[in-house]
Amino acid sequence: MSKLGNLGARLHRGEISYDFVGHRKLWYGISILITITAIVGLAVRGLNMGIDFQGGAVFTTKETSVSVSQAQEYAEKASGHDAVVQKLGNGTLRIQIAGMDTTQSDQIKDKLAEDFKVDPEKIGADLVGPSWGDQIANKAWQGLAIFMVLVVIYLAIAFEWRMAIAALVALIHDITITVGIYALVGFEVTPGTVIGLLTILGYSLYDTVVVFDSLKEQTKDITKQTRWTYSDVANRSINGTLVRSINTTVVALLPVAGLLFIGGGFLGAGTLNDISLSLFVGLAAGAYSSIFIATPLVADLKELEPQMKSLRKRVLAKRAQASAEEELAETRGDAPHGDEPEDAHAVVGPRTQPASRNRGRGRPSGKRR
Repeated sequence: MSKLGNLGARLHRGEISYDFVGHRKLWYGISILITITAIVGLAVRGLNMGIDFQGGAVFTTKETSVSVSQAQEYAEKASGHDAVVQKLGNGTLRIQIAGMDTTQSDQIKDKLAEDFKVDPEKIGADLVGPSWGDQIANKAWQGLAIFMVLVVIYLAIAFEWRMAIAALVALIHDITITVGIYALVGFEVTPGTVIGLLTILGYSLYDTVVVFDSLKEQTKDITKQTRWTYSDVANRSINGTLVRSINTTVVALLPVAGLLFIGGGFLGAGTLNDISLSLFVGLAAGAYSSIFIATPLVADLKELEPQMKSLRKRVLAKRAQASAEEELAETRGDAPHGDEPEDAHAVVGPRTQPASRNRGRGRPSGKRR
């Protein structure tokens, strides 16, 4: 068996574990710090919305020797607006300029043809109106809101409302971090980005439900025992599914990393960045939130229940008693022999043999006289 498989089996059996729930304040602090950084980046830099959301024009050239930086300079000079230029695999250029109408688009097309020294007919132009972008943005927000509502309803029915709240907090956590990374990096937000966001929310929810299902099974009759608190069982559930979560996350991240770093970075296919960045950041954040945020938050909410408070008192009292008895036993075992009481042998000494068993001992064998 591999080392990772052996580790997973030992974690599942409870032979070894890490106290995730016990260190929850640390995880909460890290998440708050990352979330604040993402919100600041979003407020300061904002999102680089694509023309699908704010409207504009897209110009596509034939194969050309003009560099990306030079084409961007030409486009910004011709339009007076910021331009996004991408070099496609066949040597053509894709130039996006936001906030353009039909009249401006024709003028910019003619100016670009002059700068590129080509026939204007060889430059394709597609115009996206701002109303179309508003419709797409509204539909995206509506889809996200409906998704969140359905998630809460499903988890409240399948598990309980505390788990639904914890899962909702984890999902909002993942969205905030992903959107904040987009603002800090400056990648363009396109419909592909929205698709990526919805995809990672489903993945994050799946990872969270796996832990919740294990937690629900292990806490079915938790109040009938005095060995474990709810937080203890929650921590065992995380450890029991930890290796599974790591494996699924790594397997999912590998192809996405290929799209982001090789396809978008090394090969220059910039259109892949729209969806791959949201998938990469979201998958990593979803795995983190399901382990470090969702389950510890459920434990905090459950520990507020009166019956769980009572259980915790009983468990802690029993542990204190067991610890005291263990210390007392160690003290007695470590006491010097000279301090033993005079009647110690009468208490713990060898048992006297019954008289019936001592009869006839020492007599020679033979017939009775």
